[in-house]
Amino acid sequence: MGMDVNQIRFAIFLGVFLLMLVLEHFIRRHPLVDSKPRRLGINLGITGLDIVLARLVFGAAAVGAAAFAGERGWGVLNYWNLPSGVELVITIVFLDFMIYVQHVVVHMIPFFWRFHIVHHSDLDLDVSSGLRFHPVEILGSLLFKVGLILALGPTPFAVLVFEAILNGMAMFSHSNIALPLWLDKALRYLIVTPDMHRIHHSVEVNETNSNYGFNLSIWDRLLGTYIHNAKKPQPEIVIGVNAFRKPEEVGFWNLLLIPFRKIP
Repeated sequence: MGMDVNQIRFAIFLGVFLLMLVLEHFIRRHPLVDSKPRRLGINLGITGLDIVLARLVFGAAAVGAAAFAGERGWGVLNYWNLPSGVELVITIVFLDFMIYVQHVVVHMIPFFWRFHIVHHSDLDLDVSSGLRFHPVEILGSLLFKVGLILALGPTPFAVLVFEAILNGMAMFSHSNIALPLWLDKALRYLIVTPDMHRIHHSVEVNETNSNYGFNLSIWDRLLGTYIHNAKKPQPEIVIGVNAFRKPEEVGFWNLLLIPFRKIP
């Protein structure tokens, strides 16, 4: 009996997560300022809460929406008779661009930033940071994604591939690993690397408002939001937000309540 969609996604997630975790131990790029076990517990705890709420509210969510649209012939791609490979590429590129747009919007609109700041409040950046999002932001993001899928009409397989890529790349781009500089430079022409995304998590506002991509780096380059180097060398970048600089300020319960409190 083959694995279902959720089992496939979990297998990919677990494989990438464990690989990055091991690499972070051997080829660390940035020194730690907070307890890694403590942060892993907090970030994975929030991830678990996100998954439970998403399942309760949306069920199969993105892949289910693709199947729903396909059964009813909804979406642009269901009106075009394109080769499956072309549909796959269109799905990945279109959804990746819209995730980039969403990311810019949550930075620019104060109400959305109140929830997204939970992601940026991490005092260190590692593979678990790519999973650290407030449950309200996760639900809003899923609603946005489901709407896009109903309008586009991709196959469930294409959505599954995109979701796997997005999830894997979120963990890779947030990971605290040191790539050879030549490899980082080459990869950046197509995808987001850890060094590129670490700049986005700097406390410097102009750096926070740059390098929004999670997967493809081309959107930042094309739309003028790309920064190649931070003001400080990579190992010296101060990660997080100025409003929360103490570990006790970003504990599990505090993170859930941050959007509903006055942010300094």
